[in-house]
Amino acid sequence: MTSALPFTDELHAALGGAPDHLAALSDTGEGDLPSVYRVTDLAVAAIGVAGLAASELVGSVTGSAPAVAVDRALASTWFGSAVDPIGWTLPSVWDPLARNYRASDGWIRLHTNAPHHRAAALAVLGGTGDFFAVRRAVGHRSAVELETAIVDAGGCAAVMRSPEQWLAHPQGAAVAQEPLLDWATGEAGARGLSWTISPSSPLGGLRVLDLTRVIAGPVATRFLAALGADVLRVDPPGWEEEAIVPNMTLGKRSARLDAKTPAGRDRLSELIRRADVVVHGYRAGALDALGFDAETRQRLRPGLIDVSLDAYGFTGPWAGRRGFDSLVQMSSGIPEAGMAWAQSAEPTPLPVQALDHATGYLLAAAAMRALSMQREDGPGRQVRTSLARVAMTLVNGGPQRIDGPLVERSPATELLATPWGPAMMLRSPVDIAGTPFEFTRGPCELGSHPPQWD
Repeated sequence: MTSALPFTDELHAALGGAPDHLAALSDTGEGDLPSVYRVTDLAVAAIGVAGLAASELVGSVTGSAPAVAVDRALASTWFGSAVDPIGWTLPSVWDPLARNYRASDGWIRLHTNAPHHRAAALAVLGGTGDFFAVRRAVGHRSAVELETAIVDAGGCAAVMRSPEQWLAHPQGAAVAQEPLLDWATGEAGARGLSWTISPSSPLGGLRVLDLTRVIAGPVATRFLAALGADVLRVDPPGWEEEAIVPNMTLGKRSARLDAKTPAGRDRLSELIRRADVVVHGYRAGALDALGFDAETRQRLRPGLIDVSLDAYGFTGPWAGRRGFDSLVQMSSGIPEAGMAWAQSAEPTPLPVQALDHATGYLLAAAAMRALSMQREDGPGRQVRTSLARVAMTLVNGGPQRIDGPLVERSPATELLATPWGPAMMLRSPVDIAGTPFEFTRGPCELGSHPPQWD
């Protein structure tokens, strides 16, 4: 059986889902976000397969998998922000220097949101943080040469390439050979088989250790929290992401620890030992350097569901490169294609950070599929993907065919209490019949809880 919804067959197949389960998924509403590529279709598919994975878990105990419906408008909006402050404002998502610049021979994007990434870019450019000085300095440099210099200095930058140039690039060619989801079987663990599923809270009692930051990983764990999981997010000392914290900590507790210290490593070991699922988004080798490679994680917690992502894939010369959604878009040709679509003289990215969000929902689905498989055969699973591989799926889906503006059939919101003031939260983008999608915890500040399981 195949689905009439674009992208759904590919995502569901990557998850190893049963083809006949696709019949349970439908969408409601009409229209699309204006974009060169099918962003709304990708949003519906990514959220939809996560809903199907939850439906499968419920069906495993009830004997009948509930129907899943995704609202096109709500899915598109959740790909941006689901929390709207009342009487207070969030800071800008972007640092003043984080933008596209015209180099001497093309376009390049600098990502300077993190202080150390900003410092690396300025060290290469010889600037003091003045935008006009940075723009002049970039204009005198070759785009590729500058990209290399900033990355080598520990910063983040990406040259705008066309889709064809990306496929011809060694990293693009490597990503094209990678599966959308890369699966491996882990160790068996008795605790993984004692977990109880309830239709009213499919993931109730499940412990999810969230070792992720902006934005894909937090989206994955947020979805799991909405289905009842106990999600503990852990950040290093000093890390902040004020502009998105209200959206990304929904339903979770948040702690800090320094895994570079003996005490921090001991505490992290204990958190992993008692977790059921670990979601991490560090660059390749980063956890290994802290003493928590894949084998160690499996040894600490036999039966662990180990879910991970990175920016540019797990093979090829850029496998360890730092990256974010906006940079992967530039590399993979999306803003270049957008220029022609929008008839613009400047790079035209997607209207939302769609690679991040789609990856997040896909990983949430992967975690739940891994749990379903574990209930059948016992072992844990390791599964990973990348923003670049998800970008390839979007681009391969072809150009957008806009049917009209988005029509939201159920625009209801609910009042939400936050540490910063009241807010409105959008209704859930997915309806899993008979299964609530709700958050028992509101947003919280980073580091507001102890690094321990309840």
